[in-house]
Amino acid sequence: MVKLADITKPGNMTNFIVPIDFSLDSLKGLEWALLFSQKQTVNIQMVYVLANSTNFHSNVVEQEQKYAQAQFKKLMQEYEPRLKNASKLRHIIKKGKVYREVVNQVNSYKSAVVSASTHGASGFEELFIGSNALKIMAATDKPVFTLRNSPVPGDIKKIVLPIKLHVDTRQKAPVAADLADLFGAEIHVISVSTSKNKRDLERLGSYAKQVDSYLKARELKTVTKTLVGESLATLTCNYAEAVNADLITIMSSSIDKWNVFLGSFAQQMVNRATVPLLSLTPKERHVPTGFTTFGG
Repeated sequence: MVKLADITKPGNMTNFIVPIDFSLDSLKGLEWALLFSQKQTVNIQMVYVLANSTNFHSNVVEQEQKYAQAQFKKLMQEYEPRLKNASKLRHIIKKGKVYREVVNQVNSYKSAVVSASTHGASGFEELFIGSNALKIMAATDKPVFTLRNSPVPGDIKKIVLPIKLHVDTRQKAPVAADLADLFGAEIHVISVSTSKNKRDLERLGSYAKQVDSYLKARELKTVTKTLVGESLATLTCNYAEAVNADLITIMSSSIDKWNVFLGSFAQQMVNRATVPLLSLTPKERHVPTGFTTFGG
């Protein structure tokens, strides 16, 4: 039998990369990173990408750089005093495509996460191309937090862990457990399915039971529930809203993330969730039993 701890190991969430465009909405990514400084030492790096970096008028680029520096100075004055546990706040100005520069920055660390605000898809162009948040998720294997237009919670007390009909759905359990340990949160393990097939539900139940056993072995408080409906994303989001959850943790494979026409679970969650979302990329794992697991 494959042990959950053999499948994946949680990452170290102490370095936060926060895309900033100085809008009030983008500051939610910063607020979320600050929340973690209440519990541990974190290093937060705000990233601004020049909108006019391809403009041939150097004075336009220079003016934008001066504007960004002035805005960062204000943010440093406002947010630095709120940092706890000797945490650090820095900033950097880059040129290029937003998602590429954010990904380059997070990938420059051995261990880091992205904390990004997003309103989700709006209009045909966004649906077709994909938002910057989805592009970031697709281009890095680092964890990505996304926040929409709901208030940033002052604490993390309830984490929703949706379990799907994929073997790798269990990979997020150790990360969720680490977060629950850090914040003293309870984890809601919800089995979600669009199928009423008895065999499917039994397999789903087996995955959920394994996850629940793992969490209880770590002495974490858990709640379990099975939900069946037409949409996995709707089931998950409605449940999270109903229990006033503070975070939803999902897996997001590269196939899911680029499936913009059919609408993947990950894309639907980014565009639908009003609760902060943590997206983790599944890893290929060779375990002692001899089989390999892939993203799903």
